[in-house]
Amino acid sequence: MTDGSTDELPVTAGGDTEEHDVIVAAPRRRWVKRVVLGVLAVVALTAVYYATNLWLVHRTGNSDQARPVDAIVVMGAAQYDGTPSPQLAARLDHVVDLWEQGLAPTVITSGGNQPGDRFTEAEASANYLVDRGVPADAIQEVGGTTSYDSLRLARDLLWSQGAQSVLLVSDPFHSLRIRLVAQELGLTAYVSPTRTSPVQGAGRLWHEVKEAAGISVGRIIGFDRLLRITG
Repeated sequence: MTDGSTDELPVTAGGDTEEHDVIVAAPRRRWVKRVVLGVLAVVALTAVYYATNLWLVHRTGNSDQARPVDAIVVMGAAQYDGTPSPQLAARLDHVVDLWEQGLAPTVITSGGNQPGDRFTEAEASANYLVDRGVPADAIQEVGGTTSYDSLRLARDLLWSQGAQSVLLVSDPFHSLRIRLVAQELGLTAYVSPTRTSPVQGAGRLWHEVKEAAGISVGRIIGFDRLLRITG
């Protein structure tokens, strides 16, 4: 007879390897799990951040902060040989309403032109306003190929006159961004969006989605830097 020790299975080198692999794999799986959870957390936070900005774009577009200010600033849009496009005309019609309420002594029209155009957006806007009763000597024009450029030029003009506060007029979807840009430029800014813009329904929603994306980035890196990156 043999003793009971002969019934025990020997520990092989292979068994040691398998046990070592299990020990190594456990922390590796924990690390992978943490990375995945971290990525999901970042994605979730980004989605919440974007959704918040989208909601703010929509809410600001539905607001009206009309009040006495140093100047009403209307953002430019397309014009056709001196005739404002329907989108620009809607903004200008709202400016006329604000002017008649006596909210500001000055209106600043903005926007440049495309190669070959005889008129700038600012000039076409000024002529439109004069035709509707806004005194020519109460209107000042600034150029600019982007909203940021136009607001910077308007800021410089206002500061040269000792003025600071503005009431910004544009489409609803555009209102939050121009207010944030104006504030970044050092102006005290309020918005009064037009209610007669031809951009409605799905078109307005699509613009709000794009505006929220730009604002989400601009809030982090600054709108000036965003413009330099995107052109």
